[in-house]
Amino acid sequence: MNDDQLLRYSRHILLPELGIEGQARITAARALIVGAGGLGSPCAYYLASAGVGTITLADADTVDLTNLQRQILHTTASIGRPKVDSGRDTLTLINPEVHIVALNERLGGVALERAVDNTDIVLDCCDNFATRHAVNRACVRLKKPLVSGAGIRFDGQLSVFDVRSVDSPCYACLFPEANAPEEVRCAVMGVFAPLTGIIGTMQAAEALKILAGIGHPLTGQLMMLDTLTMAWHTIQVPRDPHCVICKDR
Repeated sequence: MNDDQLLRYSRHILLPELGIEGQARITAARALIVGAGGLGSPCAYYLASAGVGTITLADADTVDLTNLQRQILHTTASIGRPKVDSGRDTLTLINPEVHIVALNERLGGVALERAVDNTDIVLDCCDNFATRHAVNRACVRLKKPLVSGAGIRFDGQLSVFDVRSVDSPCYACLFPEANAPEEVRCAVMGVFAPLTGIIGTMQAAEALKILAGIGHPLTGQLMMLDTLTMAWHTIQVPRDPHCVICKDR
C-alpha cells in the first residue's frame, strides 16, 4: 500500500486482528452487490470506505422519490437515474480509489454466472425470492461466499452461506425454492428506514471479515431483528443433506 492508503485505512490497520495484511486483502478484493436499494446502499458505503478494490453494483431500477426515505446512496437529484449510476457517483466521491462497476440489469442466466465468477464475495441485497434463489444457485456452483440480508416492515434477517465449508447450509437449505413464502414487497407493506441501514451495515461487516480472514462469520446462523423492541434472536441453520441445490456440491 502507498502512503495515502496507509493513512486512509489507518484505523483498520491499527486493529491487531486486521493490520496491514488484512487491509491489503480487502483492497485486493472484489465484491458483487445485488441490489442498490435499502440494503445495498449502506452495504456499498462501508465496502467502499473500507477500500474493497472492485465493487460491482447490479440493479435494473431507477431512483424514485419513494426510495429516498431509506436508500441513502441516492439523492433527490438522482430521481429518474439508474440506481447503479447514482450509486457509482456516490461511492466514487467517498473513495475514488475503488473501482465501481455499474450493471444496469437484473442479473440472471449467463450474466449472473459471469458476475459471480468474477468476484470474491456476493452480497444479496435484493427484494425478491426469484433473484435470491438464482444468486444462491450461482454461489453454490461457483463456491462463492454469500452474505444475505432482508428487511420488511420492522423485521430484519441476516445470514452467511459459504459452501466452501462442508457444514455450511446454502440459502435453499433455509428457504427451499419449492416452498417459497408469499412475496412481500415494501411498496405494499412498508419498511422502517433505519432497519435497512442496520442490516445492510452488518452485511458489510460480515463481508469484510470474510475478505480479511478474521473473526467468525455468521455461517450456519440466522440473526433476526425486531426493531420495535430492538430484540435480536439467533437460530442455528443446519445443512440439509437432501437440499436439491447443494447436496451434490
